[in-house]
Amino acid sequence: MMHPAIPKILRSACLGLLFLFLSACHRSPELAPLPTDAVVLAFGDSLTYGTGARPEESYPAVLEQLIGKRVVNAGVPGEGTDEGKARLPALLDEHRPALVIICLGGNDFLRHMDEATTETNLREMVRTAKERGRGVLLVGVPRLGFGLEVPSLYERVARDAGIPLEEKSLKRILADNSLKSDPIHPNAAGYRQLAERIATALRRSGAIP
Repeated sequence: MMHPAIPKILRSACLGLLFLFLSACHRSPELAPLPTDAVVLAFGDSLTYGTGARPEESYPAVLEQLIGKRVVNAGVPGEGTDEGKARLPALLDEHRPALVIICLGGNDFLRHMDEATTETNLREMVRTAKERGRGVLLVGVPRLGFGLEVPSLYERVARDAGIPLEEKSLKRILADNSLKSDPIHPNAAGYRQLAERIATALRRSGAIP
């Protein structure tokens, strides 16, 4: 005859295993800890460049202060993923970053480019960085319009590459007029919030303590 306490013990054990499984499923992919002298490459378009704010108020400039690492602002206003894909390799060679933050896609959406092409280009950029031993953090860019939804392609790219994704920040910032300088760009407060969210994502993934 089974001891009356055994079913309760088994139930507790099963619940514990389920909790561990769910926690593992929701854990952010890990990044290697950044060395003391690490360079971070902030790669993107006008959202990275800091259009709508002063240079020292751009998200890369604020992020540099937050994480204590050199952050190179490699944002080019108006750039699409086609141009970004072509530009990235030379920057990797020039700056030899330990980590690349990719925030691109908004101009593709404005130009009504086929999203499959955007996804392919992002995958190629991630692959190029990872093949050279660089960590990658992907930032999801919302498609302008009702709801400011972030296309699911960002989640697929991040999941398949095993890299962390920050997909909520820009959507929240661009939905708040008090954080924008114009319909498609943050202001200084918006860029600071983006930098803070990216720093949190880096901390969560293990890149910084």
